[in-house]
Amino acid sequence: MSTRKLVLAAFFAALPVVLSFVPGSIPVAGAKLLPWQHMTNAIAGVLLGPWYAALAATVAAILRNQFGVGTLLAFPGGIPGALVVGFAHMLWRRSWVGLLEPVGTVVVGATVGALLVAPSLMEKAIPLGTLAYLFLASSIPGAILGVVILRALERAGVAALAGRLSG
Repeated sequence: MSTRKLVLAAFFAALPVVLSFVPGSIPVAGAKLLPWQHMTNAIAGVLLGPWYAALAATVAAILRNQFGVGTLLAFPGGIPGALVVGFAHMLWRRSWVGLLEPVGTVVVGATVGALLVAPSLMEKAIPLGTLAYLFLASSIPGAILGVVILRALERAGVAALAGRLSG
């Protein structure tokens, strides 16, 4: 286990939790949408790879639920996007793969959220189409912002570590 990756994963777990308070999440249809989570997934997936990025998203979901600024939909809404970006970065080694975060969030996350989490754990039915739309509305701006930040880090020479960190 890499200490550097673990410390960065802790940072990427804490960041969306802090941003859940200020500026906050967007409560809609039983979900608390957080574009900041998707931004963080895009950055962590590129810098840390799939497993540490998924770990950060899992810890963030746990903390958001504990602090009351998230719902159980934070689990399927966050973890798959981090995994998709991390695996895509292993294949292409480009920061633009952060834009694939909505693929995991919507295809896997909305499906699991609408069919399993909402009806069984939240005792609430959320139609798949509605949840997919909500997850898209949250994940697209978050992923774009994440890629913008990654590009800025690359220009500053900071993201050059990505090859060493996620390898």
